[in-house]
Amino acid sequence: MIIRTLDEISGTGRDVNGDGWRSRRILLREDGMAHSLHWTNIAAGSELMLWYKNHLEANLVISGEGEVVDIATGDVHPLAPGSLYALDKNDRHLVRAHTDMALVCVFTPPLSGRETHDTDGSYRPSE
Repeated sequence: MIIRTLDEISGTGRDVNGDGWRSRRILLREDGMAHSLHWTNIAAGSELMLWYKNHLEANLVISGEGEVVDIATGDVHPLAPGSLYALDKNDRHLVRAHTDMALVCVFTPPLSGRETHDTDGSYRPSE
């Protein structure tokens, strides 16, 4: 059984951040699960262009408000606590945070924890 808290992950190699976001990676590939699990914070006013070409991702909004834009269609979907958006077709998308947001994110295949976003907003295939 794996037991972890956000406090014990904070400030370690599992605590990764970039422009407007922070991801605390609770479960990673080394943990032997079929997915990785992340607590992600997005700062108010941030716009993140993302495209996980090599991973599927599901996101559950825990707090805050924003929107996700499907780049292929231009459809805009509001996000609020309890909203889920799942990128089941490696969808290119834009996330806009109207307020500070917290999300729980699940990636398949699981991330190693060393990934960083490429210029197109994606992660390379798992190392």
